[in-house]
Amino acid sequence: MKTLSPSSVHPPNDYIDRLESGQALLPDSRENLVEVVGILKSYGVVLDAYSKNLIYIADHQFLVLFPFFKYFNGEINRSKLLRFWWHDRINYEYAEYCMRTMMWHGGGGLDAYLDSAEFNQRAEIAIQAKLKGNGLMLLMHRLFPQFLPEQIRQLAYYSGLGQFWRVMSDMFISLSDRYDQGEIQSIPQVVDHILQGLVADASRPIIYRVKIDHQIYDILPESAGLTFLKDTAIPYVEAVFFRGTPFPGTVSYNAQVHQIPVEQEQFTYGALYADPLPIGGSGIPPTQLMQDMRHYLPEYLHEIYRNSCRGEDDLRVQICQSFQKSMFCVTTATMKGLAPFPLDTADLEQRQANREYLGGWMDRFPSSRLGEVNQPSSRECMLFPNRSTDSGNFSD
Repeated sequence: MKTLSPSSVHPPNDYIDRLESGQALLPDSRENLVEVVGILKSYGVVLDAYSKNLIYIADHQFLVLFPFFKYFNGEINRSKLLRFWWHDRINYEYAEYCMRTMMWHGGGGLDAYLDSAEFNQRAEIAIQAKLKGNGLMLLMHRLFPQFLPEQIRQLAYYSGLGQFWRVMSDMFISLSDRYDQGEIQSIPQVVDHILQGLVADASRPIIYRVKIDHQIYDILPESAGLTFLKDTAIPYVEAVFFRGTPFPGTVSYNAQVHQIPVEQEQFTYGALYADPLPIGGSGIPPTQLMQDMRHYLPEYLHEIYRNSCRGEDDLRVQICQSFQKSMFCVTTATMKGLAPFPLDTADLEQRQANREYLGGWMDRFPSSRLGEVNQPSSRECMLFPNRSTDSGNFSD
């Protein structure tokens, strides 16, 4: 299926004009509002679980090389084990996929700090404390001195992403609460809610410390100056919204075929670009996220999906389409928050600087799904307009 470019619906300048007038990349309509708020409510619930598990792994599975029960958050019992085997659980694997994608693409102060001499020193102190009395592991560390520090770098990303998602989960849940109370009535209000949340926690410190034998070891100390917005939020948007990683089974990894760009900067496999149709297929990581979100859909959104042309037969695809709409709202908030001047400025020089800034964003959107989310909805089915199916129960 060919992806429509933004120019097939609106030229880039139309989107810039829209942003300057206080609108969003996503058109303001009742249907879009319901989809975005509803899917972000479900996403907020899932992110709450992802965040808690990532932080648990970072704090309690420190240098555990074979963490068989890392997804159990320290609560191991027969009932939970059976549900795990039956796959009646949250897909924490997707959270790790995002963490590894973020770590691989790097960027921001967190990435820079993990390559610093200070981090290496702190990591070595923690390694020696953890391996005290373990001659075999100490020998392995001498033979392969970069192996364990790299594990700690990964654990730092577990913690950093977990702290980032903690903020985003609370933000999305409060958005839903405000919608239920009648305070949120438009897409621009959704964007403003997200923007205000990002600004409020922009300077929130990102720290990571572990406890080894009743002693605390700082891995990401407060003195490193790492903060929520510039060191986790912006790198996350770059890595997960834009670049991503190629999904196995959809493109060839054979270098001679040239289906994957040579440079990471050219990757366009992120959430803003992914075709929703493969969702549900084997090897497609977002399938796990859509599967998790489907269990926490607000009833008003679930009803829209039930009454669509295919009912719940393509539920994950419909969820992915709504999710992409919501991510363009988050992207709009990010663009507004990082703009050099307020987008509604009347100053001509400031307006020109903003336009150059926004033009850089527009250059990245031609192959994205922006054109698709700006198309009129085609949910209604002429032959079976009232088709619906029952949904099952789910517990974690």
